[in-house]
Amino acid sequence: MKKLILILLSVCTITVHGQTNDIVETDGFVNPLHQANAGRIVFMGSNIPLEQLKETDFLTAYELKPVSDLSIRPFLANSITNYLHQLAPDLPADELIKKGNYQFTFYVDGKSVYTENLHYGAGLKKHTTTTFRVPITSSKGEDWWAIYMFNRFMLNGGEKVLTDGTHQLKIEMRPYINLGEIKVGDIIAQGEVQLIMKTPVLTQEEIAVQPIQANSGWEISNAPIDKPKIEEMNKLIALNKLKEITGVVVIKDGKLLLEEYFNKADRNTLHDTRSVGKSFASTMMGFAIQDGYIKNENQTLNKFYDLKQYANYSTKKDSVKLRDLLSMSSAFNGNDSNMESPGNEENMYPTDNWVKFALDLPMDNSKANGKRWDYFTAGVVVLGDVIDKSVHGGLEKYADKKLFSPLGIKNYEWQYTPQKVANTAGGLRMSTLDYARYGQLYQNKGKWKGKQLLSASWVAKTFTKQLPIGGRDNEYYGFLFWNKTFTIKGKNYETFYCTGNGGSKIYVFKDIPLTVVITAKAYGRPYGHPQVDKMMQEYILPAVIK
Repeated sequence: MKKLILILLSVCTITVHGQTNDIVETDGFVNPLHQANAGRIVFMGSNIPLEQLKETDFLTAYELKPVSDLSIRPFLANSITNYLHQLAPDLPADELIKKGNYQFTFYVDGKSVYTENLHYGAGLKKHTTTTFRVPITSSKGEDWWAIYMFNRFMLNGGEKVLTDGTHQLKIEMRPYINLGEIKVGDIIAQGEVQLIMKTPVLTQEEIAVQPIQANSGWEISNAPIDKPKIEEMNKLIALNKLKEITGVVVIKDGKLLLEEYFNKADRNTLHDTRSVGKSFASTMMGFAIQDGYIKNENQTLNKFYDLKQYANYSTKKDSVKLRDLLSMSSAFNGNDSNMESPGNEENMYPTDNWVKFALDLPMDNSKANGKRWDYFTAGVVVLGDVIDKSVHGGLEKYADKKLFSPLGIKNYEWQYTPQKVANTAGGLRMSTLDYARYGQLYQNKGKWKGKQLLSASWVAKTFTKQLPIGGRDNEYYGFLFWNKTFTIKGKNYETFYCTGNGGSKIYVFKDIPLTVVITAKAYGRPYGHPQVDKMMQEYILPAVIK
């Protein structure tokens, strides 16, 4: 009896000791299934609510198709906060989850392929959560960190090793924390599933160059095209190797050479091309200057706003020129590439006045106006507001009168700021062919059907390399247009282009009569922009350039 009591006391002491090691109270084991599978990652073929989930739903094998739905559910014995506390016991709970998170390691057939320290911002209720479901592939366009992570695994070796056949995928989870150097804990959950890989058999019709239908509004080009190149590209799109591409249009010598649609899009689809819409702010600024509503791009912000009425006033803010905002080179403390930047666009969207958000920002002491490029969406919102206040009837009506109606663009949709001004940050929806009309206006140096709409001098200023883009070799920025050069068979082809999250592009080539539009919806995906570069470099340009 004494021996039994001693054993019980020992167990109780260990339990109490374990509790005192925790820094936060968690959800614990939420049901018997959770408790029975603690330390395990299970795979599911659909989103099954936890209260309905049974062990018979756990997958042992799954056919991973180009578009599929595969989810995981880790069953943890503790929350990530408490696991991090074991690695850094001196830090408070809220500080722990700012310095660490889960580490995921992917194995294929017993070999480690990819490890990712999940960004600290991913995940919810980290103090309490002990089990959660996330999709790692989705046919529904879900926006989850786990999908992005699985995409990065595929891009960083997964696609190469997951060849046709059956493979064992294993995922391990550990806690990690960044204390100047990365510290990693023990495995907290792991799981395996057999992935069955089969390359779909495509018909010739699925990969053939799509015939241009009647009534496009364009004269059809008879220029030669390397059809096998385009068919190779179409095959990759059909196999989802080039993902979420919705349209490709090529205008050569002012004529429609190629028009193709994918992933349920068609000629009438209005595409959300995100920051492609920023370039339209540059266009409308050109019209406003041309019509005398705005003197020129060298006017300063204090001509349009009493900046002393905004926070963080300085004379440096007064001296920001319109051209500084057009070239993303103002000295505002705003940088969308830096999540810690006060002016990051993600800090702007929840506010009820985006212009005030921008004009309230402090100036960056390390920057001088017009000298350094930093991507700054809030500055383009200010440009839209300046135009809206300056032109007759406001920006939206002015754009329809000066740009859309003359180009024959009738079906389009603006998004709006909280003040109901047409949003120049992005989100302007149009058809792929109508985006081509816009690109061709610039290809024609501001002319459309022989009439000069936008001044050639403004197009020339826009298509001037205003500043180099930091961190990119031989890439530049104009007035809300980007610049790069493709090299095909040893020859350079320079282009100014619009670009938006998801991979949408409007390319206007400088020395050859070529305009290319690609629409895509790979929003936030790591492959969104690189795959479009691949399409241009390896397929479209070699196919249409002599």
